[in-house]
This record gives sequence, structure tokens and C-alpha cells, in this order.
Amino acid sequence: MTIVQQAPLQTPSRTPTHHQASLIVHGRDRTGIVAAVGAVLGKHQANIVSLDQYSDDPLGGAFFQRTVFSLNNLKAALPQIDRDLKTALAKGFDLEYRLRDLSIPQRVAIFASKADHCLLDLLWRHRRGDLPVTIAMVISNHPDTADEVRAFGIPFFHVPSAGPDKSAAEAEHLRLLRGNVDFVVLARYMQILSGDFIARLGVPIINIHHSFLPAFIGAGPHAKAKERGVKLVGATAHYVTEDLDEGPIIEQDVVRVSHADSVVDLQRRGADVERAVLSRAVQWHSEDRVIRHHNHTIVFA
Repeated sequence: MTIVQQAPLQTPSRTPTHHQASLIVHGRDRTGIVAAVGAVLGKHQANIVSLDQYSDDPLGGAFFQRTVFSLNNLKAALPQIDRDLKTALAKGFDLEYRLRDLSIPQRVAIFASKADHCLLDLLWRHRRGDLPVTIAMVISNHPDTADEVRAFGIPFFHVPSAGPDKSAAEAEHLRLLRGNVDFVVLARYMQILSGDFIARLGVPIINIHHSFLPAFIGAGPHAKAKERGVKLVGATAHYVTEDLDEGPIIEQDVVRVSHADSVVDLQRRGADVERAVLSRAVQWHSEDRVIRHHNHTIVFA
């Protein structure tokens, strides 16, 4: 492992979301959930800023709710709100919940390889204040992007990962990441993560994949797309699981192409849509807008 740069962590440049918290509730649907949650927030004089909910079957199906509320003494009140929610939702509700102070950005590590379009786009959006995260580090199996990352003041770590045995690289990844990040983004990181690494890391991992999964898997996807005469080029952002590219999908998009587009044209258009799809997925995850349920997601975008 080579430390190319160790710089102070940067936080988003935009004004933080002071005095606001997100509350994610999900579980079996039944009468009274919204009222119970509202009663707890009302007891603490919290003001509900936004509330989104979804049920896949009102007769005992799965229920999902995202609430953002504001409170002047939020940091002091959150522990008691947490206790009151635990008590209220234990009374006959089969629910789980997650409560988070939105003024504290989630910490993310970005993994990259030689392709830089997704990596640099995330760094640029972060510097503009468009992504409410703290970028803790960039890790790459190639040193090519070190200078560009350095210009953003982000720590860059070069961790080679050549050959079939990735155990040494994954051990170094775990050493760098554990306790330092809340989630990881694979910005066209061209290495397969083992199931053991995913389990031991224990935080969500978001990947960007060209095309709608599972189309054109493997090397040279745009050349394969050209050979098939595709009329749409797309990208998919999804959570990483042990099953390669089969994790819950967060976001997808496409752009139109034609017979006149070359492989280079398809790559350029594909890179554009990859940047947009990945940035939306990262933003929505960092704002607690994505709820995983089995192998799909509910996204309150």
C-alpha cells in the first residue's frame, strides 16, 4: 500500500442542515403507525418538514416511511426521542426504525481504477456542496488519478490488487475503512469484491454498472452494444452483494443512440449517464432516501 497523499478531511461546502433529523420506519403495515410516530414527534414539539410513505399491501404488507423533522434543540432531544420511539413502536408494531441527525454528513470512501469520469464527477459535486457527505478517502488499484484527487484535498491511497488472490489488498482495505466510513462507492472500480470482504466491512457499498443489468456483462460492453445495434445506452446504480451485479437497484437511466454512433460515441454517452446515475444514487443514499427491502429498494426521491 502506497500513501500518495494524506490530507485533512473536507466537509461539504454548502450550509449544513442544522436542527433537522431523518426518521426511517419500515416493517409490517397496520393501522396507527403514522399516528404513533407523529405523536412522539409532537410530544417533543418537532416540526415535520416532509413525510413520504409507501405500503406494498395495506392488509398486512410491508410499510415504509421517511420523515424529516426539525427541532431547535435537536442534538439534546434526540436521545429521548429515540427512547420514546422505541417505546411507542414496541406496542403492537412489527417495525424497525433509524434516526439520524442530518447535520452530520455520512462518511464515504470512493474506490476507483483507471477510468476517472465517475470519480472526478463525485469530487466536483462534493466540492460544489451538492453531495451532503464527507469524502474520507479515495482508494485505487492504480496511481493514475492521484494528482487529480490531490487537487481536491482528499486523501488518496494506492492499494494494488493484481492477480487472483485479493486477500492482501482486501486486508489493507479493511484496515483503512473500518470505523472510518459509513458507506463505500465503487466509481468504476474494476475489481470484484469477495463475499468475505463485504461481510467483514459491514457498511453499504454502491456500484455503478453500464447498461441495464444484466445486459452486456464483462469486458468491452460498448463494443458488444455496437454489434447488437442497440438504440439505448444506460447505467444502473445498485448495492453490492456477494452475487455479482445482482444487488438491489437504486437508480437507472438511459440515453438514445443510433446506428451512426461509433463505439467511442457509445462510451462517451455511456460515461455521461453513468455520472448522472451514480451521483443521484449517492445523494439519495446519503440523505436516507433509500430503504432496502429484500432484493429491491424503495426510493423516496
